[in-house]
Amino acid sequence: MENIKDVYVTDYIPTIYTTPCTMRYTQNGKTLERGIFAERNGVIIIVYNRTQNVLVLVRQFRPSVYLSRIPKGARVGMIDTAKYPASLGITLEFCAGLEDKTASTEQIAREEILEECGYDVPLEKLEKIGTFKNLTETTGARTTMYYCEVTDDMRVTTGGGVDDEIIDVIEMPVEKVLEYARQGYVNSPMNFMFGLQWFLYHKYKV
Repeated sequence: MENIKDVYVTDYIPTIYTTPCTMRYTQNGKTLERGIFAERNGVIIIVYNRTQNVLVLVRQFRPSVYLSRIPKGARVGMIDTAKYPASLGITLEFCAGLEDKTASTEQIAREEILEECGYDVPLEKLEKIGTFKNLTETTGARTTMYYCEVTDDMRVTTGGGVDDEIIDVIEMPVEKVLEYARQGYVNSPMNFMFGLQWFLYHKYKV
């Protein structure tokens, strides 16, 4: 997971997942210009293992998080990974994935749980929390969040993702997740904090 080397930053290389553009428009007689980094929509799933009383989380290296923690002056050329270790970019998140296929969000969520976490969850066990926007300033993509409860006997693989994904499955007691979330700096996305609050309020019995 933390064996990162040969890190350097290049100009943007287009992919099928993101589309950068600039929108110019007139609002109330004023001409405005805004940069947009369009992304695909996605799903997030809060997975709670009732057998073990743990939240099933994923740990992975996020290049954008890593870059954000490196001073701008040090982002030119090859990045010194001894000075800026991979741990700076490793996040703790809920299971998630992109809507990159022709299928319902429920089906995509089910597949992501199986691929990333190793649990085979029937569609009827998925509870839809809601759909919301990501960073409205730059992306405008939407995320649909689900909740499901699993048991040990529903685990059919070790998880860890597919293709080029490198993911660690972390099954963490709820109290430990709370300790993590109380830190002064939390290396997790905002949807993680929202999902945790939702889980505590709606599902978790202390």
